[in-house]
Amino acid sequence: MTTEGLDKIDYKILSVMQHDASLSAAEIADLVGLSKSPCWRRIERLKDEGYITRVVALLDRHKLGLRAQMFVQIKIVKNDQSGLAEFSKAIRAFPEVMDCHVVLGVFDFLLRVVTEDMDAYEKFYFEKLSRIPQILEVTSFVAASEIKAATEWPLQF
Repeated sequence: MTTEGLDKIDYKILSVMQHDASLSAAEIADLVGLSKSPCWRRIERLKDEGYITRVVALLDRHKLGLRAQMFVQIKIVKNDQSGLAEFSKAIRAFPEVMDCHVVLGVFDFLLRVVTEDMDAYEKFYFEKLSRIPQILEVTSFVAASEIKAATEWPLQF
C-alpha cells in the first residue's frame, strides 16, 4: 500500500478518524473543511483502498481486570519459513497475545501478552506458550507501568 493517491485532506480525515472514529461524516467534514457528501465518499474510498482497515472501540484493560502486561522474547528452534509459519499459526490462537512481531537479532519474536495477573500469566505460559514445539527459549519481562500507549500513527501532512 502506497500513499501516492493521498492528498492533504485525506491525511486530515485519517488523522481525525484515528483519534475518534465515532464522529459522524458530517463532524469529520467540519473538522477537515469539506461538506458531508465529499467527505463520506473520501472515507469510503480510504476504506476500499485499505488505508482504514477497521473501526474499533479502545477499551481500558485495567477496568476490565487485565492488570498484567508482559513483553516476551521468543527464540525458536528452526528459524526458517516453516518454523516461522508454524509458530505464527500457533500464536494467533492465543487471545492473551495482543501483538506478535518477527524481529531481527538474538531472538525471533517479540510478543505483548496481557492477562489478569501474574498467576494467569504463569498459567498461560505453562498451559499454552511453552507447549509450542518450535520454541527454544522464552524470556519474559513484566511491564511495571505504562508511560505511553499510542494508537495513532504519526501522520505527516
